[in-house]
Amino acid sequence: MRFLQVTFFRKPGGQIDEQVVVSKKVKPADWQTSNIIMDYGLRKVEKCVIENRRPEKTFDELSEYYKKVYPVLIDQLEKEAPITVKEKTGK
Repeated sequence: MRFLQVTFFRKPGGQIDEQVVVSKKVKPADWQTSNIIMDYGLRKVEKCVIENRRPEKTFDELSEYYKKVYPVLIDQLEKEAPITVKEKTGK
């Protein structure tokens, strides 16, 4: 696993839900639907759009926030993502 993808959904009552997915690569459709795409292999924010705004959030700021919400998932990404990059690049 290398990427954290977050998609926000607004329900009819105005409540906002989020769906979180981890993946080895980002598909073309994910670029259209995901609000946040974080690359844990390169420690980079690939996409960040929240309510039609592009907040200037660093990778570390977003990662710390999601680590509070999904600690086990983020720990797993931090461990596995560098390995995934090494396998892909051979470095």
